Amino acid sequence: MALRSPSSPVVPKNPNQLFGKILIANRGEIALRIQRACRELNIKTVVVHSEADREAKYVRLADESVCIGPPASAQSYLNVPAIIAAAEVTDAQAIHPGYGFLSENADFAEKVERSGFVFIGPRADTIRLMGDKVSAKVAMIKAGVPCVPGSEGALPDDPKEVVKVARTVGYPVIIKASAGGGGRGMRVVHTEAALVSAVALTRAEAQAAFGNPTVYMEKFLGNPRHIEIQVLADEHKNAVYLFERDCSMQRRHQKIIEEAPAPGMSQRALVRIGERCADACRKIGYRGAGTFEFLFQEDEFFFIEMNTRVQVEHPVTEMITGIDIVQEQIRVAAGQKLRFRQRDIVSRGHAIECRINAEDPYTFVPSPGRITSYHAPGGPGIRVDSHVYHNYFVPPYYDSMIGKVIAYGDSRDQAIARMRIALSEMVVEGIRTNIPLHQELLLDEKFIRGGTSIHYLEEKLAKRKLAG
Repeated sequence: MALRSPSSPVVPKNPNQLFGKILIANRGEIALRIQRACRELNIKTVVVHSEADREAKYVRLADESVCIGPPASAQSYLNVPAIIAAAEVTDAQAIHPGYGFLSENADFAEKVERSGFVFIGPRADTIRLMGDKVSAKVAMIKAGVPCVPGSEGALPDDPKEVVKVARTVGYPVIIKASAGGGGRGMRVVHTEAALVSAVALTRAEAQAAFGNPTVYMEKFLGNPRHIEIQVLADEHKNAVYLFERDCSMQRRHQKIIEEAPAPGMSQRALVRIGERCADACRKIGYRGAGTFEFLFQEDEFFFIEMNTRVQVEHPVTEMITGIDIVQEQIRVAAGQKLRFRQRDIVSRGHAIECRINAEDPYTFVPSPGRITSYHAPGGPGIRVDSHVYHNYFVPPYYDSMIGKVIAYGDSRDQAIARMRIALSEMVVEGIRTNIPLHQELLLDEKFIRGGTSIHYLEEKLAKRKLAG
């Protein structure tokens, strides 16, 4: 089969035409989510999968599937040559990376485009800009987006200069890896005596984990909320924000419950930060879906990073806006203009998402294995995004998330009530899940009140451990 000419992506010639076939370079619930979006748009799908995922629901439902390697991610879902070869032999026109794996890998995006396919996401140079925490912060400062006080770029090698920066910022400070993510490559420092060794340790960890020893410093905020702004932008300099999400209920920087809108926040402040995010997209030439993540404390927003992909928690935004974010990613990648302006986007009601993980609800030890009984909840306002089914085997090789339950209501109270009912109806037997933890949190007085900080869940779990 003749390969496509490099540097000539197959973009539909008709601006109203979408792709004929998209390859989904991911697995699990997001692979099924993308597949459903494509089917609604009458786009054929190719699913790549490892040997461990041969019996997955989305593999069976795909128009075509290609096994790209053994269970290990490095030999399958991170195998760039195999993914691109699968796109070539199936005549796909575009590749959707989902989230995780290669979704924020600039080299992958570049190789996709050079091989003649469309990468459904931002351009490679944008991913590089926003994937490096130091360059992202510099870009956001230029764009007028408020950032956490800290070092101006990477920390110098001279320990005396590092001490000077910390004194200017004020303790406690947090040292972060420029190439870090997912809660890795961070260290909080409370005293000057511990600073130099902490910087050296973080540099060594960053080099080992990310192949980049660059670190930077920020003021450590003691009691912040995690608020993020969803954006969509096209290649014609149009950009909008789809309001905010509160993702403060987390453990070890991993989100567990997300909701939209964020409870108890000033609408004026949210509009102001949303407009700045949309403007920043225009200034950096952003294309596709993206999320600006902020720490929010004492009525101030502080930018921490941008995720240049679809988020796990995108359904709560879809529920309150009625906008299919995955379909909009596809339309924008095909060269279409955004179909709405900012004034057209309206937020209605409230949505909450619980991530369902195959793990012990309190020790968080993964629990792979066969699901011997499965029942998904239903009822008004309930959405379940999951790839599992009765007799499905949860493999031990990947992230433990097996699905998401989303509850929508006219009010936050109604969304919480519906989520409680949904979790009480959900049956997943044969493995352990974190459903009991979600049920406990949905009865937690402080969660019900709204506005907990990012440290709340870990502090709650620590108290239980001490008491037990």
